[in-house]
Amino acid sequence: AVARKLLESHGWQMPEPEAFPTAGEIVDHYLAPLAKFPELAPSIETNARVVAISRWGADKVLSKSRQTRPFMLVVETAEGTRRDSARAVIDASGTWQTPNPLGAGGLPAEGEKEFGNRIAYGIPDVLGRDRHLYAGRTTLVVGAGHSAANALLELDRLAQTEPGTSALWATRSTDLVRIYGGGDADALPARGELGSDVRQLAESGRVRLVTGFATLAIREVDGRLVVEGQTKDGLRTLGPVDRIIAATGQRPDLALTRELRLDLDPWLEGVKALGPLIDPNEHSCGDVPPHGHRELSHPEPDFYTVGVKSYGRAPTFLLLTGYEQVRSVAAALAGDMAAADAVQLVLPETGVCTVPVSLSGASSQVCCGGPAPAAVDACCVNDAKAKASGKSGCGCGSTQSVAAARSGDLEIAD
Repeated sequence: AVARKLLESHGWQMPEPEAFPTAGEIVDHYLAPLAKFPELAPSIETNARVVAISRWGADKVLSKSRQTRPFMLVVETAEGTRRDSARAVIDASGTWQTPNPLGAGGLPAEGEKEFGNRIAYGIPDVLGRDRHLYAGRTTLVVGAGHSAANALLELDRLAQTEPGTSALWATRSTDLVRIYGGGDADALPARGELGSDVRQLAESGRVRLVTGFATLAIREVDGRLVVEGQTKDGLRTLGPVDRIIAATGQRPDLALTRELRLDLDPWLEGVKALGPLIDPNEHSCGDVPPHGHRELSHPEPDFYTVGVKSYGRAPTFLLLTGYEQVRSVAAALAGDMAAADAVQLVLPETGVCTVPVSLSGASSQVCCGGPAPAAVDACCVNDAKAKASGKSGCGCGSTQSVAAARSGDLEIAD
């Protein structure tokens, strides 16, 4: 709201509110104009990269007078490296530049580095800048999230005008309910439409889908790539293909904050307080309970992790979450604790909430805005809150089993 008022005071025309802007459009229509105003411009430095954060004169181990020491930020620019001081630090550096590798074990697959010039991570610009790399070629897309869906749909559109263009789709999961989504039950219509479109594509036969495929190795045969993976029936080879799109998610860069005392979820590597609420092993609810500066803080005083990095490796972050996170943290740093604690966050639900089928019970109660598929349970915010406090949840059939699975404790409180 503050940024909008500032923009409008300088004659800014708000873009169509119902549109779905790309990242570039957000920069062009919102961030770039905002950054030019004299109220903000002196405080913004571009082409500068923070590569490490610590405390002046104190490594991670030293406790004496730690809180009174300012932060030290190592900053790289075209002019060289310098060290800046700060009273507080908000880490909103994201995860986009640290993609997960293709290897199913979290490590690069054999040959992944060797053939890296033919692998794109995330969502390449298939219909624009990168068109020449994919036109008339066969591409393997690996992943079962929205990035994979976008890449597949763009490859399909490219194939309609570029003969010889084709795609294969490989997923580690055998259950694609999360990517197919809730359809009309999704509170974000565009997200529901994306899932429905990629499902129709897979069912049409225009893309060959292989599920339950865990990537092990990439090899070259006659100038093209073949990909070896483990399946329930043993080793399988896909290809040959010309290029690979690794839409396998992202992870936070923990090297940046190695000398700080952070409290991170042990496997998601996001803020620990959010871990039980966003863990994809347990559920895929669109809703997350309201959270702000208290949940986003760490044992390191005046350091906060916000944005998609606060979710670590979890794939369900929405921009709306980040806006409220930043508002709360900024209010706390300004000393307005009433505003900082008044966190209001209502996220649009997916229409489908899942837990592993192996843990699901008989119940299929609906907590997420639409009927749960037969193979999965529904879950909800109240359930997540209850689990986080050691209780049995909101009544969803598998809540107790899931809580026990994450905590390792088979005794569930009433």
